[in-house]
Amino acid sequence: MANELSKQELHNLAMNVVGKDLEKKGYEFLGVNSSIKANPQFVALKDKKLHFVVVRAINYPMDPRIMDRVYMETMKQHASKFEARTFYAGVGIANAKDYELPVTHEENYIINYDGWQEI
Repeated sequence: MANELSKQELHNLAMNVVGKDLEKKGYEFLGVNSSIKANPQFVALKDKKLHFVVVRAINYPMDPRIMDRVYMETMKQHASKFEARTFYAGVGIANAKDYELPVTHEENYIINYDGWQEI
């Protein structure tokens, strides 16, 4: 029996993808919270501007670009108190051998990530 990744492990994978992207684009991390329940996951600084980034691990067949608009508007209102820009980063994760199977520790996986979207 294959050992499935937990929700937290999938979330950590998504965090790594987005974190590397932020680093590559020159963002400075002021805060990182990898808990699924905490938002935003990244508070980052670039060009003296604060950025809040909400990360979500999305299982196939869901589209990682589709966000919870109501929740993200709430996050945007919270960010505005800090004069921060708000971003959503959905990271699709699927079993590489068969998209219908769960992602496991023993098998390769595929990442579907198009970058983040400003709210």
